[in-house]
Amino acid sequence: MRTVKQKIYVTLKIIAVVMVLAILGLFSFRNNLLEQLLAKTTSKAVTEYNCDFIIKEASFEGLSGINLNEVTLVPKNADTIFKIHKIKTSVNLMQLFFGDLQLGTLEVQNGFVQLTKKGNVKNFAAFLKKSEEEQDSNNDKKDYAAFTYRIISKILNLVPTDMNVQNLVFKLDDNGKKATINIKKLALINKNIETTINVQTNTFTQNWKIKGLADPRMKTADIRFFNMDSGAIKMPYFDERYNLISSFDSIRVNIQNISKSSGELHLDGYASISNLKINHPKIANKDVIIKNARFDYRFLLGSDFISIDSSSTVQLNKIRLHPYLSYETEEDTIYKLKVAIPKMKAQDFITSLPDGLFTHFQGMEATGTFDYNLNFQFNKNKPNQLVFESKIKKENLRITKYGDANLNKINDSFVYHAIIKDVLQRPILVGTANPNFTPLDQISPYLQKCVLTSEDPSFFTHRGFINEAFKQSIVKNIRTKKFSRGASTISMQLIKNVFLTREKTLSRKLEEILLVYLLENNRISSKERMLEVYFNIIEWGPDVYGIGEASQFYFQKKPIDLTLNECLYLARIIPSPSKFMRQFGSDGNLSDSSKKVQNFLTNIMIKRGVLSIDDTIYKSQPVIISGTARSLLKITVKDSTKVDSIVMPKFIPISIISTTKK
Repeated sequence: MRTVKQKIYVTLKIIAVVMVLAILGLFSFRNNLLEQLLAKTTSKAVTEYNCDFIIKEASFEGLSGINLNEVTLVPKNADTIFKIHKIKTSVNLMQLFFGDLQLGTLEVQNGFVQLTKKGNVKNFAAFLKKSEEEQDSNNDKKDYAAFTYRIISKILNLVPTDMNVQNLVFKLDDNGKKATINIKKLALINKNIETTINVQTNTFTQNWKIKGLADPRMKTADIRFFNMDSGAIKMPYFDERYNLISSFDSIRVNIQNISKSSGELHLDGYASISNLKINHPKIANKDVIIKNARFDYRFLLGSDFISIDSSSTVQLNKIRLHPYLSYETEEDTIYKLKVAIPKMKAQDFITSLPDGLFTHFQGMEATGTFDYNLNFQFNKNKPNQLVFESKIKKENLRITKYGDANLNKINDSFVYHAIIKDVLQRPILVGTANPNFTPLDQISPYLQKCVLTSEDPSFFTHRGFINEAFKQSIVKNIRTKKFSRGASTISMQLIKNVFLTREKTLSRKLEEILLVYLLENNRISSKERMLEVYFNIIEWGPDVYGIGEASQFYFQKKPIDLTLNECLYLARIIPSPSKFMRQFGSDGNLSDSSKKVQNFLTNIMIKRGVLSIDDTIYKSQPVIISGTARSLLKITVKDSTKVDSIVMPKFIPISIISTTKK
C-alpha cells in the first residue's frame, strides 16, 4: 500500500508532466496563435475601419518574445495613423491562449502616431463610428461596474511591466493647428517611470518630464508631471483650437486602489495641481489663477449607478468641500449633486477664491464662520420634481471691509454708467442733485406695482433669489440644453448694473450671486432704497435712463402723474426698451398683441390683489405717446393728436451735475 508521501510525489509528477506538455503545446502552436491574432486584426481593420494594417515582419524570440518590424495603419484616402519601425515585446502565453493579450515587456523604436483633419476629412473618423454590435449593446442596460472593470483590465494588460520607448512622436494637425509631442525617452523599469518629452506647437516649444511609480498588475500608480525648463507647462492645441490658454507648474496623479467586490467597483486615489492658470473669454476677462488644488477621490460604480462618494474631498487653497455626484438608472435616470463645506472662517474663504475670478472681492475682509450645504436632484423622466436646496449657516459673520465692489455706495449719491454692447454710455448721477432723479414716493404706485409684478413679484420678501423660479430655470435650461432662461431678480439686476458689467462670463455670474447674497443678507441697504435706485438707473428707451427721463420722453409727465395704462406700457418695455416702437401699429396706437399682454398683466395683478376693479375704470382709454418718443414711431396715417410742445428730457452733463448744490 502506497504511503501518503508516495501519493503526493506521484501527483506532483503528473502535474509537472501536464504543465510541460501544456508549455510544449503552447510553444508548438504559438506561431499559429500569433498568425491568427494578426490575421484577425488585419481583417477587422479592413472590414470595420476601412484601413490597411500592415506588419512587414513578425516573429517569436525565445519562449514568449515577439518582434514586429515596420508596423503601419493607413486609412483609405487619408493620412497614415501610425507607423512604427520596431516593436519588441513579450506576452503572457497562457493569456494569449485564452484570447487575451497581456504584455510583459515592451521596446519601441522610431515611429509616429498622428491625427489629422484636413477640411472635413479626418484620418481617424472610422474609429469614431460605432459598430452595429456596439450600437445594439448600447441599447441594452449595462452593468457599469463590470463594464468599466473589464475595460480598465484590458488597458492595464497592454501596459507592460518593463518598457523602453525611444523617439515615438505624437502629431496633431487640425487644419493647420499643430502640436507635436516627441517622446524621446520613456522608461518603466522596476516600477519606476521616467520620461523626456519635447513639445512643439505653432506658439511655443517646451521640454516636459514625467517621473514616478507605476505597477499595472497591482493597478497602482503615483506619477508627477512637470516642466524641465523654467516656467510653467503650457497646454498645447487648446489655445489655437478653443482660445483656451492654460498652464500649470506641476500635476500629480495617484491611483491607490482599483478593486471590484460585491458587484461594486472602487477607484481610490488623489490628484493635485499647482499654480493652474486659465484664460478664456467665457470664463473671465483676465487670467484665473488657482494656486493649489487637490482632489482626494473615491469613485464607486455599481450595476446601475456611477458616483463620486461623499467621502471624497476637494481642496481649493484653504477651502475644503465634500462633493457627492451620482448618475443612477435603476428605475428612472436620476442625476444627484450634493456639496458640503464644513465650518470654516469667512476670511479664509475670501482669500482662497481664485485670483481673477472674483476681482470685486479683492481686499474684502470678514469675521465669523459659516458652513454650507447644497442638495440638487434631477429626474430626467420627472423633471418637475427637481430638488434644489441651498443652505448656509452663519456664526457672527460680518463684513468689516469691502473690496472693489463697495456695496455701501448704493445708499449715497453715485455716478452710474450703463454699458451697451461693450460701449460705455453717458454718466447718470443717481442722487437729488440730478433734476431727473425721482424718489420712490414720487413714483406712481401703479408703476411700482406693474414693474414688481412683471419683474419680481416677491421682491420685498425674498433675500435676493427666488428658489422656485431658479428651479424652473434649471429645468428649462436642461430641456433645451442651453442657457435659454434665467431667474434674475431685481436685486440681481441691480448688482449687475451698478457694480458689475454685462459681460457674459462665468466670473461675472459667480460674482453676481455672491454680491447679491451679501447685499440682501447683511442689511446693507433697505428694499425701498434698492427699488428707488433700480427705477432711476434702468434703461427705458434709446439713451433714456431712469423713470424721470422716461416719463418725459413718452408722456411729458412727472412719474407721480402716470396713469395705470401708461404704467402698464412702461413695465412691458423693460426687457427691450430700445425696441419700444414694436409695441405700436402704423396708426400710432398700441398693437393688438401688446394690448393682450397688458390685459394679461392686469388680470394677474387683480387676482393677486395688487389692483382692484376700481383701479381699471379707465383701462379702455388708449395709450397716447406725446413726448419725443412719438417722433420715432412709424405712423403712416395722419396724426390728429395735437401736441403743444415736444421737448427732450433735460440730460444734465456730469460736469455740471457734480458742481450743482442741493
